[in-house]
Amino acid sequence: MARHLVTSALPYINGIKHLGNMVGSMLPADVYSRYLRQRGHDVLYICATDEHGTPAELAAKAAGLPVAEFCAQAHDAQRAVYDGFQLAFDHFGRSSSPQNAEITQHFARRLRQNGFIEERAIRQVYSPADGRFLPDRYVEGTCPHCGYDKARGDQCENCTRVLDPTDLLSPRSAISGSTELEVRETTHLFLLQSKLQHEVEAWVAAHEAEWPQLSSSIARKWLTEGLHDRAITRDLDWGVRVPADTWPELAADGKVFYVWFDAPIEYIGATKEWSDAAPSGEHRDWRSWWYEAEDTVHYTQFMAKDNVPFHTVMFPATELGVREPWKKVDVVKGFNWLTYYGGKFSTSQRRGIFTDAALETLPADYWRYFLIANAPESDDSSFTWEHFAATVNKDLADTLGNFVNRVLSFSRKRFGDDVPAGSQAGEAEARLGEECARLLTEYEEHMDALQYRKAAAALRALWSAGNSYLEGKAPWLEIKTDPEGAALTLRTAMNLIHLYAIVSEPLIPAAAAAMRGAFVVEGDTANWVTAEQAASLNAVPAGTPFTVPPVLFAKISEEDLESFRARFGGADA
Repeated sequence: MARHLVTSALPYINGIKHLGNMVGSMLPADVYSRYLRQRGHDVLYICATDEHGTPAELAAKAAGLPVAEFCAQAHDAQRAVYDGFQLAFDHFGRSSSPQNAEITQHFARRLRQNGFIEERAIRQVYSPADGRFLPDRYVEGTCPHCGYDKARGDQCENCTRVLDPTDLLSPRSAISGSTELEVRETTHLFLLQSKLQHEVEAWVAAHEAEWPQLSSSIARKWLTEGLHDRAITRDLDWGVRVPADTWPELAADGKVFYVWFDAPIEYIGATKEWSDAAPSGEHRDWRSWWYEAEDTVHYTQFMAKDNVPFHTVMFPATELGVREPWKKVDVVKGFNWLTYYGGKFSTSQRRGIFTDAALETLPADYWRYFLIANAPESDDSSFTWEHFAATVNKDLADTLGNFVNRVLSFSRKRFGDDVPAGSQAGEAEARLGEECARLLTEYEEHMDALQYRKAAAALRALWSAGNSYLEGKAPWLEIKTDPEGAALTLRTAMNLIHLYAIVSEPLIPAAAAAMRGAFVVEGDTANWVTAEQAASLNAVPAGTPFTVPPVLFAKISEEDLESFRARFGGADA
């Protein structure tokens, strides 16, 4: 089987993330990683908190903490939420790690040796009130492109255009709010992306056929507009230091690398963290995943569309310029926005549902399923409480949860605590098996293609097939005239539950574990189900002990909806 490297966009350290962030990066990466593992592939899923740059310093200042202490606490808080969502990272690292600093400095030295980094004197915003230069996000103002009045000096949150602080209209200090700003000269390192334009174009052309249209169109837009040389250092106290052995004057000035230079390198750094954290006696070879791995590793990245340019153009330019055989991404799965009643989720404005609050409200599987089934792939998706409740009630509570409960409860009531035998399978069971095999194949095809909404629809159809079979056979009536036939129906339905447990695990791992745990099947170690096995529906033989698990999914009532809207806001949010 292939080796699969999976990464998702690194969540910023400045607070708990919202559901839009979850569905645009970490959750689909987790679903894909789980699926690949079940199919027998060697998988490494790497993520980390992005801890450098102005967001970290500003958030630490607001919290009244030293930035290092703030980042350590925030990393733990984020990790606790991701554990709650059952995100099965192989390693969840930190971009402030020594490993990332080491590799980032190595990349910078190599780029300089190859003629792709140079020092340039530039004019930068300086705040006399703060007594310091103000890099990117320390400057706020009005976007010159769309007029958004809360744009930051690195990127406009509204139109996603990349900016320099000096581009902003009516700029102000994000530290003190002072508008009495000056522009002074200072020296920074620049990555000469313009010299790598043609190489990046050739690389994109060779890979974009495997990407979703969203990712390829964004990359092409940037390439058409032309790659510009960009500063990769900042005047900050927190970050990967410019190495003194290469740039002594800049190091003496306290320059650090720009967060968007070192953050993508953290994918490699976090893999080395994973390797260095190996238990005694276990060897983990991090370089085999990243160095000279072009033909041995398939690398898939997941991110929202605002991060796509950095991973399809800017980081590939960095890797190409290093002139070393570092692994480059094969597939960039980009996502559009998940909106909240048509408005954008916003960490900075605390608008929408945040992941910690989501877990306080309902278990993770409710959110995991809804977000994947409504993933913003071809266009933006809107979260509304009404849509969320309708999806949970119809798909999870009625179609899956009710099926499991009534099958197991009815069988226990009529036949006891073991799976009944009943008569031999007939035409109805053969048709059901064929339908299960077809839908399982469809589900696999969509998962392989990273088509999440279609994959969820195929899984839902597989659940619905069980309900259709049960309604057609009606064992509650069948038992009155043909007890052996009713026993067959229930045994078949129990095999469906076992099938559902295995193939639903990537989306709803907790419910899948409960379904699978309902049966005590000797030697039940299967990770996946082939189409032939799905068609046979005989993984759970007669006589197998079973239990009735607690209700998998509770319906969301109108009273619940009123409570949710009161807490989080509704249509007028």
